Amino acid sequence: MLHAHHVASQPYGILLTLLFTGGLYLRGWLRVRSWYKNRIPAWRAVSLLLGLFLIWLAVASPMADAAHELLTGHMVQHLLLMTFAAPLIWLGEPLIALLQGMPKNVHEGLAPLRWRPAQVLGSAIIHPAVCWLGAAGALIGWHIPQLFALGMKSPVWHAMMEASFLVTGLLFWWPVFDPWPSQRNRGWLIIVYLFLATLPCDILSGFLVFCDRVVYPGYVDSSQPFGLSPLQDQQLAGALMWTAVTVIYFIIGGSISVQLLSPQRSQENWISQQPAFDSAAPLAAGQRIEVV
Repeated sequence: MLHAHHVASQPYGILLTLLFTGGLYLRGWLRVRSWYKNRIPAWRAVSLLLGLFLIWLAVASPMADAAHELLTGHMVQHLLLMTFAAPLIWLGEPLIALLQGMPKNVHEGLAPLRWRPAQVLGSAIIHPAVCWLGAAGALIGWHIPQLFALGMKSPVWHAMMEASFLVTGLLFWWPVFDPWPSQRNRGWLIIVYLFLATLPCDILSGFLVFCDRVVYPGYVDSSQPFGLSPLQDQQLAGALMWTAVTVIYFIIGGSISVQLLSPQRSQENWISQQPAFDSAAPLAAGQRIEVV
């Protein structure tokens, strides 16, 4: 079966969008740094820019075409968006910097987001149960053979698949990092959250590794680079997801556990150690954030 070539919303359009987002972030980051040097350390800015680079690598670089030739290529794309890029972006404290990077008129246009109905809706969307179900639904749903085939045949559906991986990935990691303005202390519940999140990945990857037939027939007639048979490609894709998810979740879960067990921080959220931030409150003596 022939696969549609990767044209998701034009690679140059994606690149320009990512460059614009990175530039807006850096503008806001420099402004915040000029007022409150330690609020967003340089390593956080590097983290966000690396996350944006991984998004480009997954959806708009020449490497993205590998998803149409190898199931392993598709799995790399999926992991880059959900497991690597999303947490790197949240580590960059993007909402603070992007807010301060926006022109004043755009900033004022966001005022309705402070209304009570919008805040209630936002709280519902970032509830851990919703975030978990969204990520698990995108993972399992798009790997149902019929939906997977639709996504690989149609550039539009493929773009929707990629977008859903990124959006649900960002949602999934929100409760873990609790970026501004939420910054809640969920404690040990996050360890349970991460453990439960491994279950859908384990089920899918285990099925791909141990299944004795090719689940996605579209790869049977592909060119199969590197001399892999379709079944070997499928097994490698499953093993890659199994390993990557286990390692990343273990590292992040272990980091949270160390923070929670630390005598000095046992009552504090592991990611909210930075000074509190309010876009309308002083950052230092006599200083206020203003958007221009």
